[in-house]
Amino acid sequence: MRRSIAGIAALSLTFSLAACGGNNESKPASDGETTAAGAGQKITVWVDETRIGPVKAAAEKFEADTGAKVETVTKNFDDIRADFNSQVPTGKGPDITVGAHDWLGELTKNGVVAPTELGEKASEFSEVAVEAFTYDGKVYGVPYAVENIGLIRNTELAPNAPATFDEMVQMGKDAGTKYPFLIQVDAKGDPYTMAPFQNSFGATVFKQKDDGSYTSELNMGGDNGHAFANWLKENGKEGTGVLSTSITYDIAVEQFKQGNSPFIVGGPWMLEQFKDLKIAVDPIPTSGSQTASPFVGVQGFYVNAKSPNALLANQFLLNYIGSEDIQVQMYEAGNRTPALKAAAEKVKSDPIAAGFAKVAENAVPMPSIPEMGEVWNFWGVTEAQIINGEVDPATAWDKMIADIEAAIK
Repeated sequence: MRRSIAGIAALSLTFSLAACGGNNESKPASDGETTAAGAGQKITVWVDETRIGPVKAAAEKFEADTGAKVETVTKNFDDIRADFNSQVPTGKGPDITVGAHDWLGELTKNGVVAPTELGEKASEFSEVAVEAFTYDGKVYGVPYAVENIGLIRNTELAPNAPATFDEMVQMGKDAGTKYPFLIQVDAKGDPYTMAPFQNSFGATVFKQKDDGSYTSELNMGGDNGHAFANWLKENGKEGTGVLSTSITYDIAVEQFKQGNSPFIVGGPWMLEQFKDLKIAVDPIPTSGSQTASPFVGVQGFYVNAKSPNALLANQFLLNYIGSEDIQVQMYEAGNRTPALKAAAEKVKSDPIAAGFAKVAENAVPMPSIPEMGEVWNFWGVTEAQIINGEVDPATAWDKMIADIEAAIK
């Protein structure tokens, strides 16, 4: 759903750093006043290796404009979530951290992130980006990129885009390659990558309210869930064999890179590996009666709920990380579509970026509610068992639903 976010409080985009000294008068500061107010203050930002360059560029400009110092700390992205959750309650951790929107339910539950007032600038970001960082009517974080998977096509092996899953498989067979198409599954399953096909059967993970927010009620059971489960079996080890748990991420990427398939389902993080291929990005072909909608993930920056420099941190995020030039630099560093509309428009001349953006129009936000954490524990394993022909599809799917419901109660 793409509905507007209600309840975003209005706030001036110009933050008066003098307020940090107890001045409640809201007025824009001149350059000299801003520099004086920021002098002697420091904020710390955790950022991953891919985004460190643009963040440092933003920090340098912020330091020049305000007199404040910005310490950038490079962290392994896989460690940030756990470290932030453990350090913030003890009074440690950074003022700002990079992160994914689907961490939001956990971070708010733990009380480690503070709301971010986007004010009028909310309309400058894509609606799905703001929606993804919204929880209980409040926005937490400033988004910088929207990412989603699509169908990456080797145009020399497949000149045209397929409309349906069956058509894609047939085109792959006609190309005479080793694999009709590639999708990572591995022994534990990969429900994130498989989600578009599941959604095309109407078996979305959670039910949604009228405003687009997710409830904790599962929506992937019943007849729609059974239809998807049966589809997994039909295309698994005992069926067509086009879905295989032996295909890991690394194998899928390498085989596509070597020209052994015309198609791979994947995201912009794969593109560096395919720079020697002629590729296009298309919508994922449907396997059910509905659109094959992938999850859209939104990347952004959160403010530490215990930060003593929250005002300074918010100004840095809104006016610097949220600026057009920095968001374009973020895109150039990681190939993710900018969350800021003006920056996204600027990079649309790149057909690959435009392809992923087109797919995102029919994507759905990854659920960020705390209950989503329980879903992953059962979801992928069940899919892998069905693909391998180890279980009855409907029976296994019903057990998965029951296990998830028991876990989230």
